[in-house]
Amino acid sequence: MENFRKVRTSEEEMPLPFPDLSPDVVEMKVKEGSKIRNLMNFAMAQMELKGRRQIVFSGCGRAVTKTITCVEIMKRKLGGLHQVTKVRYKTVLEVWENRAPPPDGPAQNLTVHKNVPSICILLSRDPLDPNQTGYQPPEPRREAGEESSASSTKGLKRPLPPPCEELLPKKLQVQVSDSPRGSGTTTGQLDH
Repeated sequence: MENFRKVRTSEEEMPLPFPDLSPDVVEMKVKEGSKIRNLMNFAMAQMELKGRRQIVFSGCGRAVTKTITCVEIMKRKLGGLHQVTKVRYKTVLEVWENRAPPPDGPAQNLTVHKNVPSICILLSRDPLDPNQTGYQPPEPRREAGEESSASSTKGLKRPLPPPCEELLPKKLQVQVSDSPRGSGTTTGQLDH
């Protein structure tokens, strides 16, 4: 493969795996190089300013993680969204061209078909069928200023207890018995 370079990549077009989607549903196709900030600005504008009821995020291969991140951000910002997640495989077609073709023949191309994992996540303001595979109900809404017990301690260190005088002595006394250099007991003080 060292003499070949990738010339073209194309994904197999597949219909969305959700029945009964509204005709104005927005599909956010997340790519490996997509910027989350740009995706979220557009998606939030569609849901908040244009009043869309449903949005679908889809991504395949290395973009799957970024797709899930976008969904979690949107759920946290908007709240009350029903979710259905579908996982499947998508065929990606890669065309590779030989950099050093044989002198007496035409350039050789190599076509590779790869099956890569793909994810499609539907977020909806309207209730969805809870019996569907991959359904997640909306998280309960929290009142302003109220934090759930999981999020209030997540990533935070426990506060230290106030210092006690007996645990922090000003001077430490050391007692050495039967020292090999001398006889008897030596008592000394070390500053802490």
